[in-house]
Amino acid sequence: MSSELLAPLDLAFWHLETADHPMHLGALARFDPGPGDPGDVLALLAERAAAIPRLRMRVRDVLLPVGGAAWSVDTSFDVHRHVRHLRHEPHGPVDPATRPAPHERLADGGGDDGFTAWATRLAGELMERPLERGLPPWEMYLLTGEPGGPFAVLVKLHHALADGMRAVAIGAGIFDEIAGARPARRHRPHPVPPRSWLPGPLNVADAARGRIEELGRALGVGASVVRASRLDPRGAPSLTAGSSGTRRLATVDLDLEEVRRVRRVTGGTANDVLLAVVAGGLRQWMLDRGEPLPADDPRALVPVSRRRPGGAPGPGNTFSAYLLDLPLSDPDPLGRLGAVRRRMDRNKAAGPGRGAGAVALLADQLPPLAHRFGAPLAQGAARMLFDVLVTNVPLPRSRLSLGGSPLRALHPMAPLARGQALAVAMSPYDGRVHVGLVADGKAVPDADRLAAAMAGELADLVKLTDHPDRPAGTGHPD
Repeated sequence: MSSELLAPLDLAFWHLETADHPMHLGALARFDPGPGDPGDVLALLAERAAAIPRLRMRVRDVLLPVGGAAWSVDTSFDVHRHVRHLRHEPHGPVDPATRPAPHERLADGGGDDGFTAWATRLAGELMERPLERGLPPWEMYLLTGEPGGPFAVLVKLHHALADGMRAVAIGAGIFDEIAGARPARRHRPHPVPPRSWLPGPLNVADAARGRIEELGRALGVGASVVRASRLDPRGAPSLTAGSSGTRRLATVDLDLEEVRRVRRVTGGTANDVLLAVVAGGLRQWMLDRGEPLPADDPRALVPVSRRRPGGAPGPGNTFSAYLLDLPLSDPDPLGRLGAVRRRMDRNKAAGPGRGAGAVALLADQLPPLAHRFGAPLAQGAARMLFDVLVTNVPLPRSRLSLGGSPLRALHPMAPLARGQALAVAMSPYDGRVHVGLVADGKAVPDADRLAAAMAGELADLVKLTDHPDRPAGTGHPD
């Protein structure tokens, strides 16, 4: 892994980043108290992060292909530039205008609830900061409170480094169960025969045929994206406000068994239920704000992995997405769920190569130079494609721990594109669905109310499906 070209989609994420729109994924992991003190946990984090080869790689420009970039090993890698400790001091003064520096003491209310609120707010603030581009693009923060109390770890990985599933595979290396199972020897790839600088006629013909096929696929995907794009992208004011460059994180934990209970009664998938929970939560949140519901249902971009089940995670990003109109206009929770299920069934029947969600596939067909110079245009295109990102990131099914401290919750975080005010990420783990809402701090300062509305929507669905007299999946036909 001494040098490796960035795949086209990875290159797109690298060039899409701006100061107000950093393109990194995140996760806030909360742990129960354990046997180690903060110094021990910090040393363990640093040791395990340094042992993950992917985290030693940085991005550098290359001469060929023109406009391209490559991953290369950072020969001056220092893990302590990436792993930092921030400490919570209860009962002290709070200055919201300040931003924490490494090892700085920050203050908020005392107790476990006070620590959780502080860690959640701080994670949102840290998500505002772009990663330093001259270094391997990742950071980890150990967040601690009172001695012997719970602690948290915030992980930030640039989207060019990995998609959601690959990010989980990389980040899981810090846990006891994964680090203990890491093989002692590195995998050595099979040698690749050298290629001639003067390819024969058959090689030229094969290359030309491949480029023609790629061009045809790009045109087909591009036409599908254009057909699904909106000429009038106006939507809900709270979801389309201009960017302030600030971030606010809100979290909520949903009962996974309740999600499955609703699915067993109504059909479809657990993800359909979660998408309906997002739709119902948005509807109630807008009504509680006194905000009129949008004339057209807002669009959600729902990423779908293109990795083979059971296959190796592989480097970089490998995904497309579905486009889903969230049925906020339907006042019936079961009607909303029925609409989500039907629309997702149509998406799956058409495949991820159709609609605006296929923009990720289109990016895979473009040359590096197009990503380098087309990034400013692409940054403004998100509003024409979708209003909110909703993604489901699976976690390992086994129980996880760090230094003997059990993992209590892990809330994933997705980046915001230009023109986006909200991204919703979900991860099932240990009987709960841990939801992380990343919002523009000015457009959505009350993201915690949206999180509560999502919990209320699931409670409503559970009540309705527990009554057999109530027909499931009724509502307006699509």
